Amino acid sequence: AITGTLALVMLLGRAMTGPLFAQSAWNNVTFTGGEVENPGRNLPRALLIGCLTVVALYLLANLAYVLTLSLPEIQNAPGNRVATAAMQKILGAPGTILMAVAIMISTFGCNNGLILAGARVTYAMARDGMFFPAFAKLNRRHVPAVALIAQGIWASLLTLLRTVTVNPQTGATTYGNIYTQLLEYIISADLVFYALMVGAVIVLRRKRPDVPRPYRTYGYPLVPLIYIALSTLVVLDLAYLAPLTSGIGYLFVFAGLLVYLIWRYLIRRSEFKTLPAFGTEATMEASD
Repeated sequence: AITGTLALVMLLGRAMTGPLFAQSAWNNVTFTGGEVENPGRNLPRALLIGCLTVVALYLLANLAYVLTLSLPEIQNAPGNRVATAAMQKILGAPGTILMAVAIMISTFGCNNGLILAGARVTYAMARDGMFFPAFAKLNRRHVPAVALIAQGIWASLLTLLRTVTVNPQTGATTYGNIYTQLLEYIISADLVFYALMVGAVIVLRRKRPDVPRPYRTYGYPLVPLIYIALSTLVVLDLAYLAPLTSGIGYLFVFAGLLVYLIWRYLIRRSEFKTLPAFGTEATMEASD
């Protein structure tokens, strides 16, 4: 068994699933890069300002929790709802209602960004001939409607899943949601993809050195290598401490690789073609 400092470090890596999930959409703005004015300037600014703002808000929120609640109160907060416990202690019963409203507003805002950006991934894949052609079509308002609908269906299916726990002593059956498990599914898969994306920067620098680069990575290649190394360590940590939940996330990644290879093979034998660049006249004609 692993003990001592190494065990503490590994548990810290496991505890990072929540914070990493909170930051997991940091790159989503890049999904809309094809529709951003002057992306070489505006995307880096959006990434920097967005990440710093979110980090500052989370630090301030956690500072408020620590100043308001004692350690036992944080550890034993009902349903692990520390924010609600803090607001209830400050404002009483109205604090609980206020926090519920704040969470709803935050959730709607988060969903707005995720819905906007998420559908652009399958849209871009379809445009490159790596997904069903229907996903590359825009409706009359130039929105990828098919991609949005498919994304909504998939998200709904994930939220409808439930856990089933049977008490071995009483035989009582308890049903719950899989929110905690989804965190580890998503983070384990996300970290693999993020490491691959950052690794692609190094590959592109070597294979296509002459491509125009309006934005260059600071501290290249050290910064990308550090990111890849840290992501790999967390991936291995989750695989060791939570093999079931993180393993499902890794299976999704592996399944995606298989689908990619199969799709690539089928494309070579089909008439699928990539579509013209977004915003061109040919794009609008193909989308009508």
